[in-house]
Amino acid sequence: MLTDTQMERYADVLLWGLTTARSKPFKKGDVVLVRFNLDAIRLAEILESRILERGLNPVRRQHPTPEMEKNFFGLANRRQLIFDPPGEAELYRNLNGSIFLHAPASITHLSTIDPKKISRFTLSKKFLRDILEEREQAGRFSWTLCMLPTAELAHHAGLADGDYAKQIVKACFLNRRDPVKQWKAVYKNAAAIKRWINSMAVKYYHIESATVDLKITPGEQRRWIGISGHNIPSFELFVSPDWRGTSGVYYADQPSYRSGNLVQGVKLTFKKGSTVAVDAQSGSDFVQKQLKMDRGASRLGEFSLTDKRFSKIDRFMANTLFDENFGGRWGNCHVALGASYADTYSGNVQSLTKEKKARLGFNDSALHWDLVNTEKKRVVAHLADGGRRTIYENGCFKY
Repeated sequence: MLTDTQMERYADVLLWGLTTARSKPFKKGDVVLVRFNLDAIRLAEILESRILERGLNPVRRQHPTPEMEKNFFGLANRRQLIFDPPGEAELYRNLNGSIFLHAPASITHLSTIDPKKISRFTLSKKFLRDILEEREQAGRFSWTLCMLPTAELAHHAGLADGDYAKQIVKACFLNRRDPVKQWKAVYKNAAAIKRWINSMAVKYYHIESATVDLKITPGEQRRWIGISGHNIPSFELFVSPDWRGTSGVYYADQPSYRSGNLVQGVKLTFKKGSTVAVDAQSGSDFVQKQLKMDRGASRLGEFSLTDKRFSKIDRFMANTLFDENFGGRWGNCHVALGASYADTYSGNVQSLTKEKKARLGFNDSALHWDLVNTEKKRVVAHLADGGRRTIYENGCFKY
């Protein structure tokens, strides 16, 4: 659905993102993993050429087809479910970059699979995620990802194939001759807003909309980050709060597709940092089981806001990458249940040990699930000196 010219531009943007997301530059001979769905193979071919031209070593890995995934989760016994191929950990300990090209042929094929099996598989791979997080903290690894249009995504978003592709082209600036230049401008503008928010000494944030009444405590030694190259597109600014200070009610008015399951109308009630009540209009059983994945799955790992002046996304896209960056009429906020982001630590990230994370309230989990609210809302920062400041209203930061 994208032209070769648009995919060439996409490849340029992805490599800008991968490079920008690093704290240290790439070196000749560094290893970059390229994971892709079958429908993304043309972009994977273009990317491989770009990676080789930079003197880097690409490692190709095609994502399982929907039938393969369904067979695996349906037929695998307990040992097969948590099996790790020989050399997998060694590869991850030597990766310097990772790019995922998401182009799903199905997003509902796992709807009949027991969520506990999916959770067990996810938990078994957490050690690989931990390896990459440690490498990223040390400046030796970065990642980014993107999405390509497919008929399946367009169908579930309620859009014609061409209209769905236009949303991606518009959101990622692929209709510009030099989309990287446009991303650099967004990056610069976002940096000014981050400096503004991070200059405040905040005790807690109060988020209010028609269905949300939530208080979030940023905690000690935190900083807002975002628009860093990690996701293409990405217009959100976010922080990983001290999970222990979360209280109130959050409602996700936007549907979410996760592990082949459609979930709608998720309502979460927090008390003393943990979810104490969960409800959903559809997919309630799946939600309940996801939140029981591990101790941290019912706690907050991220709080995010998207300014509608940055994001050109104005339609539901049936994919978290785009939906968490929704601009529309009122922008959006989202919270993520589960894993936190270490790079929202305001100190030296390399000094952030597991014990220090726990002491500062950085949540740890194999889960990371973004739930989006697109309602008109206001976010007020309650400051340490007793003052109040509205930081976000009607879809815009009040910078």
